[in-house]
Amino acid sequence: MRGLLARRMKFHLVGAFLVSMGSAALYKFGVAEPRKQAYADFYRNYDPMKDYKAMKAAGVLESAPPK
Repeated sequence: MRGLLARRMKFHLVGAFLVSMGSAALYKFGVAEPRKQAYADFYRNYDPMKDYKAMKAAGVLESAPPK
């Protein structure tokens, strides 16, 4: 029984470190990178004036009523 707490704590510390690094890597490559790529793809061909005219025609903008 001597040293049981120290051995178990060392084991759990290494396990917790590996689980946290694994979950961080999964989030980075499973969520963050695809999200950045989706934003990059959207803004690559984005035309703000075309979007503005469509919103103005739909009556979404209160400051610019549709004609």
